[in-house]
Amino acid sequence: MRKMSESTLTAKILIVDDKPVNVDLLETMLMMSGFSNVHSTTDSREVEALHSEGDYDLILLDIRMPYMDGFEVMQALSKDVSDDYLPVLVLTAQQDMETRMRALELGAIDYITKPFDSNEVLNRINNILLVRRVFNERKNQAQILEEKVQERTAQLQQRSLELEKTRYAIIRCLGRAGEYRDNETGFHVLRMSKSSQVLALAAGLGETQAELILNASPMHDIGKIGVPDHILLKPGKLEKDEWEIMQTHVAIGGEILKEDDSELMKMAHSIAMSHHEKFDGSGYPQGLKGEDIPIEGRISAICDVFDALTSERPYKQAWNIEDALAFINEGSGAHFDPKLVVLFNQVLPQILNIRDEYSD
Repeated sequence: MRKMSESTLTAKILIVDDKPVNVDLLETMLMMSGFSNVHSTTDSREVEALHSEGDYDLILLDIRMPYMDGFEVMQALSKDVSDDYLPVLVLTAQQDMETRMRALELGAIDYITKPFDSNEVLNRINNILLVRRVFNERKNQAQILEEKVQERTAQLQQRSLELEKTRYAIIRCLGRAGEYRDNETGFHVLRMSKSSQVLALAAGLGETQAELILNASPMHDIGKIGVPDHILLKPGKLEKDEWEIMQTHVAIGGEILKEDDSELMKMAHSIAMSHHEKFDGSGYPQGLKGEDIPIEGRISAICDVFDALTSERPYKQAWNIEDALAFINEGSGAHFDPKLVVLFNQVLPQILNIRDEYSD
């Protein structure tokens, strides 16, 4: 018989036979051949628990035993090794083909009949353990590869998250930059976007859609960067031609935002183009009416007007909360979506908390 490796001789082996004399014979044979990690039991009912605790490299299993025969033992073991092969070498006095075939079908690696030749048994044990070692090495390599794949995937997800956060930060900064011209803090876009998220949730749009509105709505007035200062900052009422120029900020914003196909930029474009539409169709730029106005535009319209009214500008004083809320309610069905106005009143405490947190 060829020389066995150290890893083979230290393999964990379990002998299962109800006859102590057979167990003693196998233990002696293995110990004399240099195996150092040999265990045994004469009670087949203990095998499943023993293997679960010990994870044996090889089980030498008899077939004819009380309580549980070898077939039942293999069936029990197979439940615990669904991603493994069954490390079983059957040693039995049963020589009929039916028993042999059933043992192999149940997952036994090899089958030897008693009485057996010790050299043959040792050679077969050696071969099984060599295959077992290769199997474990490949399994470990597969696990290492899977861990590396998971690690790389996590890194890519983290990088994607960071890029997404950067994109959102840029959008918020651009929104604040557009607002900065007539509001030095630019906090209007923060209050308006967070209020829009609250109202979107109240309207049942769901977390994902509400967060998209939160991150897209800061760009609603980005087109203001194209409006001359003498119009944007004019104290008092605008003349007809000045108002027409002021209204162009919607088209300018739409033009700035239209090129990107991401969900975020599509949402930003929709809000920029629709937040000045009115529920009765008298708004601009398209004169959309009712639910033809995108829901994100109807939500943004309420939150934008309420915050603009309650904010001080170079050309106006801030309204108090009561007057601003009255204006929103009076505009229900005309300027604003009446269903959203009802919801706005319900979430007003949250809106006011946002105002306090991001006050100018």
